[in-house]
Amino acid sequence: MNSRLILAIVGAGIAGIIGLVAFSGSQFINDISKDGLGKLSPAPIQVIPLQIELANLSVIEVTDEQATIQIDFRVTDLNYKSIILQLIKYELYENGVRITTEEIGQRPEGMVDVSNYFTILSNSPQIIGEKITIKNTGNMPELWSALTNNTAKWTVKGEAYYNLSSMTSGHENITPFEFTR
Repeated sequence: MNSRLILAIVGAGIAGIIGLVAFSGSQFINDISKDGLGKLSPAPIQVIPLQIELANLSVIEVTDEQATIQIDFRVTDLNYKSIILQLIKYELYENGVRITTEEIGQRPEGMVDVSNYFTILSNSPQIIGEKITIKNTGNMPELWSALTNNTAKWTVKGEAYYNLSSMTSGHENITPFEFTR
């Protein structure tokens, strides 16, 4: 057989496989479910939302000038594959008054890719948190009294931004949350 003919057949086969994968997208390659590759499905891949819980919200230190608060979220991925958690954006309220707006992590912007994200493994909860410093401006004596006496009534409202760690599927997903403590 002519070597050019064999090369043309191999090239056409490779082009056919690439075309099948490219045009079928996530209908052919489903790598986030337990079924794995090769399962044709007319339904789009469904991502199970992240499970976000408030693991800890405590006042660490209160002085006349500032207060330090520790906040921790327990993040659980119920999908088969891992998830990339880009950002947890939240607002902290005390007795209905917004105290601060904070972010943990960072979302990529434009062509610049950032590395300040968290990989959440399947069914393996991860604690993600930070310390917040609140300055005493003197405008809210009720807040400072509640912090000093440890009687603050907290509400945390926010959103978690994440996507699949998959080359074949996944757009940005958002899970809203709200906790009262």
